Amino acid sequence: MRILFITHSFNSLTQRLYCELTQLGHDVSIEFDIADDVTEEAVALFRPHLIVAPFLKRAIPPSIWSRHVCLVLHPGIVGDRGPSALDWAIQYGEVHWGVTVLQAEAEMDAGPVWAEAGFSMRVARKSSLYRNEVTEAAVVAMRAAVDRFQRGNFKPQRVPGKAHPLMKQADRHIDWQRDSTATILARLNAADGFPGIADHLFEQPCHLFDAWPEASLRGPAGSLLGRRETAVCRATIDGAIWIGHVKRSGGIKLPTVLAFSQAAALPEVPLASFWKSPATTWQDIAYEEAGAVGFLSFDFYNGAMSTRQCERLTEAFRWATGRPTRVIVLRGGSDFWSNGIHLNTIEQADSPADESWANINAIDDLAEAVLRCETQLTVAAMAGNAGAGGCFLARAADQVWVRDGVMLNPHYKNMGNLFGSEFWTYLLPPRVGEAGAAAIMRHRLPMTASEAVSLGFYDACLPSSGFVVDVARRAVELAAAPDFALRLAARRGQREADETVKPLADYRAGELRQMRRNFYGFDPSYHVARYHFVARSPHSWTPRHLARHRDLDWKVPE
Repeated sequence: MRILFITHSFNSLTQRLYCELTQLGHDVSIEFDIADDVTEEAVALFRPHLIVAPFLKRAIPPSIWSRHVCLVLHPGIVGDRGPSALDWAIQYGEVHWGVTVLQAEAEMDAGPVWAEAGFSMRVARKSSLYRNEVTEAAVVAMRAAVDRFQRGNFKPQRVPGKAHPLMKQADRHIDWQRDSTATILARLNAADGFPGIADHLFEQPCHLFDAWPEASLRGPAGSLLGRRETAVCRATIDGAIWIGHVKRSGGIKLPTVLAFSQAAALPEVPLASFWKSPATTWQDIAYEEAGAVGFLSFDFYNGAMSTRQCERLTEAFRWATGRPTRVIVLRGGSDFWSNGIHLNTIEQADSPADESWANINAIDDLAEAVLRCETQLTVAAMAGNAGAGGCFLARAADQVWVRDGVMLNPHYKNMGNLFGSEFWTYLLPPRVGEAGAAAIMRHRLPMTASEAVSLGFYDACLPSSGFVVDVARRAVELAAAPDFALRLAARRGQREADETVKPLADYRAGELRQMRRNFYGFDPSYHVARYHFVARSPHSWTPRHLARHRDLDWKVPE
């Protein structure tokens, strides 16, 4: 079928549904929900058999839903209605939730139900639940709804519902003198991603994001107890919470310590080492061992890696290579492995060009440290999504094992035609060929884990269920393999042979020459694209690689 997506943006859930339906053989095109007349034009051009709305912030106009079946994905259980479904579920402490596929009608979320899928809730940020449980349930429900529509013998049923209002800041309010740690954490989790919780730090108004519980530190409720790298710790009536990111009035979302210079006066609360802390606390880089395997985790908010974070992770990796292990597993975080350089910290710098240059060199240093590791075999275990430089940073490891369901965006051009670095010119062609490398870099579309493996870009796609355990088992087996020494020697030999043909320094210099033009050259595309990305500017048009119906040579099939 021809399926038109009408969506607010091409977010991770929309990307996943796009890939799922495309792989089923459907012809999918995308139109951003910019204005009613623009959407009407898209429908007229594409003449879809079905319209799917995976992520909307306003209603589909009657001129469309009255003439076409429009399947709307609602992140709530059957009967739930309203724009803050997941927010309320988290704040109320629901133990079971789900998604529903409804047919669009005049009343929001009140149309007949085509499909639903449920899941168990966990204590987590809204953005994490959305990228994982909500997305997996959405795939199940939307595939069922599309199949039922295509078969033509299913009659959707109307279900009585209860509408929840838009959750406002008054509903999210935190009283630091009264609310428990669990209550505060639930409210911050329910607001994470967007809109955050309106509050004050250092007597300045801001919105709070990225909360983590603290097990040991204590102090007067509401007081700031200390800082660690990018986060600050704030006391509650029965504990404390780390606040990793804030958005000041009129500003962009930033690490808390970077957003408030006053944070420098707080006492530093360092961790004893890279080892995983035995108590609950905020720790963005952690290390643990199981026999001959070292596991290096790095959980950076939204997968963005600033200059300082790259430097710290490089230091941690080099430290890990000195441990008596045979395999190092780079685990990333549960939601993101890496999305490359940190565009928000770059945007706020006095010289974004200089900070871009420092950041790309810092992430290249990390990639080079992994590539030049001679004492252990390395594995990138990707439990979360990755984009841009993060995809190629993972490929610097000897093996890349990726969880089924992870979405990958291994390209740079959407960010103002960036050339990219992280040694992709060295790492990609041997895996997929010169033509394959060129296709990936200009494709600009998301890639599934299974597709990455089928292309030869990555090495294994592992089931989502039990991924962490499966990675640990495979890593232990790799460390204990009888031919381990031969594998390590072969890797060293290949690296030496490659170095004689073309040194790593030459690949890096070639990529950075192009990146210098992006950062300092006459074409401002990167700086303009970065600004609109961090400012979350509304879309004014749909990119042509998504809106296939707007190609000049597009014709409706006979």
